[in-house]
Amino acid sequence: MNLILLFPEDMVTDERARITGRRLRHVLDVHRAGVGDDLVVGLLGGRIGRGRVTRLDEAVLDMDVRFDRDPPAKLPLTVILALPRPKVLRRVLHSLSVMGVGRIVLVNAARVEKSYWQTPFLAADAIERQLVLGLEQSRDTVLPDVLLKQRFRPFVEDELPAMIKGSLSLVAHPGGVATCPRDVLGPATLAVGPEGGFVPYEIEKLVSLGFTLVSLGERVLNVETAIPALISRLF
Repeated sequence: MNLILLFPEDMVTDERARITGRRLRHVLDVHRAGVGDDLVVGLLGGRIGRGRVTRLDEAVLDMDVRFDRDPPAKLPLTVILALPRPKVLRRVLHSLSVMGVGRIVLVNAARVEKSYWQTPFLAADAIERQLVLGLEQSRDTVLPDVLLKQRFRPFVEDELPAMIKGSLSLVAHPGGVATCPRDVLGPATLAVGPEGGFVPYEIEKLVSLGFTLVSLGERVLNVETAIPALISRLF
C-alpha cells in the first residue's frame, strides 16, 4: 500500500481522518508507523497529500491530513474485456486500476462461460475492492468506470459506436494483421477477447465499426499477460 486511501466517512473534519480495519493493520504491520510519522494519503475521488499520525493503537489511527496535489491523470483508454474466469477477473481489475485505465467494459462473448456471470466477484463491492487496491498501489484516488454488458450484439450495435467516436480502436487478436502501435497520443479503445479470442462473427462486428486487428507477435498470450503488455506499448 503506497497510499492510504481515505473515504468520505473516514473524515472527522476537513483536516482530520480516522481509519480502522485493513488499512490500520497495514500501517501497523507494514509501514510500522508511529505517532508523529507522515504517511501518503489521498481522498477517494479527490487530491493527494500527507497525513501526520496523532494517535495509533490496535483499534484506531487518527491523523491530521493535508491534500495539496492532484492524482495522476487517467489514461485516455477504454478497455473492452470479454469476461474472464473469476479468479483471473480479480487480478485483471487490479492491474487495470494500477495502470490508470479510465474505463473498463466487461462484455459477454461466445467463448465466455455463462457461469462466469454468476460469480460474486462481479458484485459492486467486490469490483470496487480490487480497484481500490490498485489505487493504493499506484498512488491514485480516482476509480475507473466499470460497465457490465451481458449481451454482445446489443452493446456493439447500440452503444459501442458512440463510445469509440474519436478514438483509435483496436482488437487484440491472435494472428492480428497489424502490429500493436506504440506511444498513442490520443484516446484509444482496446478490445481483448476471452482465452482463444473472439469468434469470427464478433470480429466482423468489431471490424465493421472500424476496429483494427492487432497482435504482439507470434506468441499467444493469456489475458493477464496480454493486457499489461498491450497497455504499456500503447501508452
